[in-house]
Amino acid sequence: MKLEKNKSLTYKQAGVDIDAGDAMVDQIKHLCARTYGPRVLGKWGAFAGLFRLDFNEKIFARNYKEPVLIACTDGVGTKIKVAAEMKKYDTVGIDLVAMNVNDLIVQGGEPLFFLDYLAVHKLDPAITTQMVKGISDGCVESGAALLGGETAEMPAVYAPGEFDMAGFAVGVVERKDILDGSTVALGDSVIGLASSGIHSNGYALVRHICFDKLGLTPDTFVPEFNCTLGEELLRPTRIYVKSVLGVLHKYKRSHVVKAMSHITGGGLPGNLPRVLPDGMAVKIKRDAWTVPPIFQYLQKHGPVDLDEMFNVFNMGIGYVIVASPKYTRSIMTHLRASGEQPYFLGKIKKAMNGSQLEWA
Repeated sequence: MKLEKNKSLTYKQAGVDIDAGDAMVDQIKHLCARTYGPRVLGKWGAFAGLFRLDFNEKIFARNYKEPVLIACTDGVGTKIKVAAEMKKYDTVGIDLVAMNVNDLIVQGGEPLFFLDYLAVHKLDPAITTQMVKGISDGCVESGAALLGGETAEMPAVYAPGEFDMAGFAVGVVERKDILDGSTVALGDSVIGLASSGIHSNGYALVRHICFDKLGLTPDTFVPEFNCTLGEELLRPTRIYVKSVLGVLHKYKRSHVVKAMSHITGGGLPGNLPRVLPDGMAVKIKRDAWTVPPIFQYLQKHGPVDLDEMFNVFNMGIGYVIVASPKYTRSIMTHLRASGEQPYFLGKIKKAMNGSQLEWA
């Protein structure tokens, strides 16, 4: 009895399975490798990732004379709770990349590499591989190398089935091409790009309406969406990198494209004014686009005031470009050819009473 009582303990008995972690690493190697280009150096399994900045070599598509690094970080929010309930983990990985790289390109930069941090109750290699698969898909779509990451097994912090994820993106921009909104002028055009749905903001309100108030489940078929509620809520955040960078490269940046904004939490009123100079405002036509069914559904069944909807959600516009009016039609044609759905939202005007966003 004495020997049994003093039997040696293992890390696994304390809740952390090292063997499961090793199995997971083996399964995700190829998911990282598929995002690598010639700038990635070193071997898999190193303590840190290596990425070279010698942009002037002929093997690279673009040359930089005065490169400036851009970095940002973000998460997915409580959208992960929907993923956990549905036991579908790949799409939130795409969301994680999207929330970062869409922020990064606002100032004109191109993504270089991405890092992820996953925290789980208990490591399940199959589930974690799904998460990393989504992250890898997002990196491929945005042209970023998945340079490394960390998966933490913390049973004392997260309840069974719970997890969280965060991402970190680094990009580069030529110093003279940084977009800071300083060149925005009266009469400039405001172009909106359609979102793919809710994206990754406002899910506390979404879940309260759909699950707490209406008593729906992710498997509930909703005729307005022509799919289940879960399928609609897990629709991945749209990644705008390739289409937006295509516009910037074609139109030589600052003299055509003046400013950009990623429409996340806070909606159009909370994000578009952030890139406008003092004393300038944008007048947006609310009927310039059709609000997607998911937002109409939430507004009706909340019920939620329309102003509150616009203050919480993207309402169908996930990204905004402020550009010279001379190039508006050409830019919109280019965006359509890139697979986007652009809308002419309005023009830049002089701010009245301190407000930088007005509705028409």
